[in-house]
Amino acid sequence: MLIRLATPDDATAMADILNAVIAVGGTTAHEVPKTAEAVRRDYIDGPDVLSAVVAVDGDRVIGWQSVTHWQGEAHIGSFVQPGLQAKGAGARMFALTCETLRAKKLREIVASIRADNVPGLAYYARIGFVDFAQDPDFALPDGRKVGRVHRRFTL
Repeated sequence: MLIRLATPDDATAMADILNAVIAVGGTTAHEVPKTAEAVRRDYIDGPDVLSAVVAVDGDRVIGWQSVTHWQGEAHIGSFVQPGLQAKGAGARMFALTCETLRAKKLREIVASIRADNVPGLAYYARIGFVDFAQDPDFALPDGRKVGRVHRRFTL
């Protein structure tokens, strides 16, 4: 598995992964599929993007991680193709994410995770994020209340 910086050419594969995660449900607050153009702008090379990395297996992107400015902080999002999670891609992507952000002199990253996203909570805990706040009333756009846990990682 190769971990590298994302490029605009990765936008379609990244959108496909995000949209597959959305379709499965339960692990992202995103409910509406995104186009490749929206993924490129929001997660690869738009003005708020601080870092974007992909995991590639053979010639196929199987996961991605992006850190963007959101609500005044550096927020991380991580997505791996359903069925391929928990095989090391997330931890390996995070190593390059940290290297990239340290080079930019960032000091911390925030992860805002659905409180019912057990795999996501485990992943961020495993790589060193610690809780600093909770939002038990967080609701998805469709109105379902799922709560949210906010975790921080110091670079």
